[in-house]
Amino acid sequence: MCATVLRPLCAFALLLSLASPMLAAKYKASDYPLRVHVVFRNGNRHYHGLGGGASTLDEVDGLGQADLFENGQARGFDFNYECGGPITPQTAFDTFMARWKKPDKEIEILMPVMGGNPGDMNACVLKVNMKPDSVYLYRNGAIAEMPIAEYKDWMIKHEYDPEHGKDHPTNLPARPAGGDVQPQ
Repeated sequence: MCATVLRPLCAFALLLSLASPMLAAKYKASDYPLRVHVVFRNGNRHYHGLGGGASTLDEVDGLGQADLFENGQARGFDFNYECGGPITPQTAFDTFMARWKKPDKEIEILMPVMGGNPGDMNACVLKVNMKPDSVYLYRNGAIAEMPIAEYKDWMIKHEYDPEHGKDHPTNLPARPAGGDVQPQ
């Protein structure tokens, strides 16, 4: 009788131990096949509370410009957002994992939790206005646009395709002091 009772409990414990990591992972990378590079963003932080140390961040809203990498090609878009926290800053070629929530209207990005554990992520939905034929980049200290076809040629030349694991371009020319690393 003891074995009859223990066997189902052991099976349940084993199942629970295997399921725990899956339950802990709030987001699956495979659900976010696209990549988004935020070129510029700003935001206003809204706090709840009495001020000083008694306030907590309620939400952040703002706008910006970014590029979506989908089907091996980049497309620029303007966006606005309301999220639980600020959009995490990125370096020159970093991208966020992303997926469409509403095609050509809303993109959800995953961002690392600032000060969190490795692998902790927050999601933020960007309401987008897609550019028909250009991408955004940062050039000479300002936001600029480049035709999609020209940027695609640059991506091929420098083996840059963040959607397929090629996260950093190769064979970049030497950068002058204070110069841009974006395509010229």
